[in-house]
Amino acid sequence: MRAFFTASVAAFAITAAASADLDVGDVAPDMTLSGFQGGEAVEFTLSDALTDGPVVAFFFPAAYTGGCEAEAALFAEAIGDFDAAGAQVIGLTAGNVDRLAEFSTQHCADAYPVFGVDEAVIDAYDVRMRPGGDWTGRITYVIDQESNIAFHYAAMNPSEHASRSLEAVQGLATTQ
Repeated sequence: MRAFFTASVAAFAITAAASADLDVGDVAPDMTLSGFQGGEAVEFTLSDALTDGPVVAFFFPAAYTGGCEAEAALFAEAIGDFDAAGAQVIGLTAGNVDRLAEFSTQHCADAYPVFGVDEAVIDAYDVRMRPGGDWTGRITYVIDQESNIAFHYAAMNPSEHASRSLEAVQGLATTQ
């Protein structure tokens, strides 16, 4: 039992250290992506989107997993509040990307686009779930109009990503 506990703590420490994320104030790498909104193909370029307001980029492990479905629904429920604050929400994943068209309709409620990301985006945003893995972790960034990370939140529990990022976006609106 003691050996299992020690191994578990060591594995957690390695995973936590490998997931450094981008820090508040860092410049968000530009990205151009293809994805889906409401089942329809869409294109997205971060630098273009930022001319209209901040972007909330939430990375999630995989379409059609329980936590990711819950997180997608929470962002969809709050989309009116994000719109009112002038922010665009996008979902990004490297898992089950072949099912994003249907996921964008069933779990995102057509409210915002979802995109598959490649190794370059995973590495640029430091969102790999675990070293050597293919999937993205659950990390949310709020990117301000100057392309800076204004907020980031990393937690595998999906329940607070939408609410915390909405608070951050609303805070940006009051400081501008």
